[in-house]
Amino acid sequence: MAMPAWAQQGGMPTGTDATILVVGTRDKPAMDRPNATGSRLGLTPLETPASITSLDGDLVRARGDQSIVEAETRAPGLSSVANPGNGGTALAARGFSGQGSVLQLIDGVRLFPAAGTITFPTDPWMVERIDVLSGPASVLYGQGALGGAVNVVMRKPTARTEGQAEIGYGAQDSVRLAAGIGGPAGATLGYRLDASYRRSDGYVDRGDSHSFALSGTVKWTPSPRLAVTIRGDHGDQRPIGYFGTPLIDGRLDPAIRTRNYNVGDGRMRFRDDRASVQVDWTPSAAVSVSNIAYYLTSDRFWRNLESYCWVGTNGTCANGESGTPGTIRRSDNYGIRHDQTQWGDQASVTLRTPLAPGIANALVVGVDANLVRFTHENDFGSDAQVDAVDPFAFDPGRFLDTQGIAPRYRTRTVALAVFAEDRVTLGQKWSVVGGFRYEEDQVRRWAIAYPGGTRTDRFAFEKTFRNATWRAGIVYQPRPTLSLYGQYATGVDPLATLTTVSSGQVQFGNAKGNQVEMGAKWLFLGGRGTATLAAYRIVKTGLLAQRTLSSPVEQVGQRSAQGVEAAVSVDLPQGFGIDANATMLDARFDDFRSGGADYSGRTPPNVPEALGNLWLRWDATARMQARAGLRYVGRRFSDNADAFRIPGYATVDAALSYALSPRMAVDLRVYNLFDKAYAVTAYGDQQWILGRPRSLDLGLRATF
Repeated sequence: MAMPAWAQQGGMPTGTDATILVVGTRDKPAMDRPNATGSRLGLTPLETPASITSLDGDLVRARGDQSIVEAETRAPGLSSVANPGNGGTALAARGFSGQGSVLQLIDGVRLFPAAGTITFPTDPWMVERIDVLSGPASVLYGQGALGGAVNVVMRKPTARTEGQAEIGYGAQDSVRLAAGIGGPAGATLGYRLDASYRRSDGYVDRGDSHSFALSGTVKWTPSPRLAVTIRGDHGDQRPIGYFGTPLIDGRLDPAIRTRNYNVGDGRMRFRDDRASVQVDWTPSAAVSVSNIAYYLTSDRFWRNLESYCWVGTNGTCANGESGTPGTIRRSDNYGIRHDQTQWGDQASVTLRTPLAPGIANALVVGVDANLVRFTHENDFGSDAQVDAVDPFAFDPGRFLDTQGIAPRYRTRTVALAVFAEDRVTLGQKWSVVGGFRYEEDQVRRWAIAYPGGTRTDRFAFEKTFRNATWRAGIVYQPRPTLSLYGQYATGVDPLATLTTVSSGQVQFGNAKGNQVEMGAKWLFLGGRGTATLAAYRIVKTGLLAQRTLSSPVEQVGQRSAQGVEAAVSVDLPQGFGIDANATMLDARFDDFRSGGADYSGRTPPNVPEALGNLWLRWDATARMQARAGLRYVGRRFSDNADAFRIPGYATVDAALSYALSPRMAVDLRVYNLFDKAYAVTAYGDQQWILGRPRSLDLGLRATF
């Protein structure tokens, strides 16, 4: 076969033509590049005394990750606990799980979960990179970040005009279409536009899903010292209406792997919109000012029959409910709507001051203000829908609602914070980094009733949480490409969700925690290799505990996690590359009693104690690239007593890419190559949310 000139040269060409295959060091951002997620001072990961991982957006798309969560859980120490109730976005990190312990951010802006739910963003097409800050991040971003913080950085305008497009089709009649373009629009203007559409019939009965995402950015730079960025994002999702597969006699039966026990007219829809204006001003080399104002809205809707259990020969389910032996008992007909609006502003000033030869100081101080209004609608007063169906063949039926979905309570949350971060460099090798944040969160709640058919809003309570968090760390760089560090940090987690705190939690404060961490970071082989190692111990106190059945509920418990995380990424000769990470940890309740039961020594729910990811890449020729990825998640438990075990699993994905030209490539991907039946997480003690079976996907990518 005659080969074009660019292929005969033995390597991909340089310049704009080299972008169609993701090769070499472009698989990862440089460790010595400033990263704003781990520090507001613009420090590089090598200069920051904390664990920071960055996943490049091009790499995420090259691997074929179907969602933001899939991509995030490729990072060290992160696992998915996503389910329909939390919006399909919740994570576990360093022994702590859920929206109240692993904070979610967009472009550095904190997202406030409501009733444990966040639904934006979800589409990897929009991502420039994903940053993961492991361990307590409350000093930077506020309460709800003891396990860590994940920042999704969206695509921005580029210095030159460039566009990308992608079309794909695969198993389960899955279709994806995406396109984006950005670049300069004059001497002082830049822009970026992106759109993405996905649909699938799903891997269970009646498992169809649809999503559409749109974003646009305009950046005005009237001078080298001033930049104004305006951004808008829109997301509209109709996720798969699947709440899990019930176990039969405590085991997963392959015969019902594709069954969906939800009602036939079950429904979910999430609509999110975001707008922001950011101003960055640098009046001098020593002073910089930044301010971002933002507005977010979320409209979420659920109407489903959510719980399913196998009725054994004794006529009872594992949860103690009774039913007809040999059937699946279905229950919990819930109709819910969330109406949430968040306004916010974050402003900061950075001062950089030389103090003496070889000694300098950098200080950032700022304020963070947020207002969140939330209304919870439901039909929890409806007649209960309970039935029994044959596990293998049944009529899914229709949703029962005898009350109607209507507003039942609303809240108003005001979060105000001041923060500061400081770094002192002591010569070229030593630096000390510290930070402080004081935050006040006021929540007001109203109960909504309908006496005589007329809506009445009754003030229920007001609660103010006050918390101060801090961190201090030291970094030693024996040479510019090697860092050794140690850090002590404190953090705060809410008992449930800040914006939906209940009357039963008013008398308590937030749970508090602290972490000790030590680690090393190494950039080697001239930037073609990176390695990180971190060891940590986190202690969280202030859990709700009940000493005996007759004792009052008290805030006295404690849980902890200690572990080791390691990662290495190397670009080898002959076009080979490897990315690997592994996590081992010991998470446990140290002191926790509830309902007369003592859970001390048990592993908390939804926490795997072993995790690993391995990706191999081979650039076989200038036109062909192969990838293979292994994901391992250790066993977990779905309850406090560790009575219900979720087995660990390992899955393998593979991809083959062929460049038809310098600007067009075809991708063949196989997900779950060995068709492993596994549970991503649980929705109840014996109801597993299964992962995607073996699936083939064919795509075409182009740049222009």
